[in-house]
Amino acid sequence: MEFNEFFVKGMALLGAGIAMIAGIGPGMGQGFAAGKGAEAVGRNPEASGKIQSIMVLGIALAETTGIYALIIAILLVFVKG
Repeated sequence: MEFNEFFVKGMALLGAGIAMIAGIGPGMGQGFAAGKGAEAVGRNPEASGKIQSIMVLGIALAETTGIYALIIAILLVFVKG
């Protein structure tokens, strides 16, 4: 079955939109991590350096999911079908 160029482009744009839904997860995860980090610093202010470094590492790892989704979405938008 042969698809025309408009169908391929439409499906690519739909896929790009679905890929960007993945941006919701990292945003929620980063907010959750920042909130729990603030709670931990409030309970134990002496350990704020360790808590902050672990929190930043976790946020960086969560952010990679959103970046990968953005790259996939950009590739899908500019696909030449």
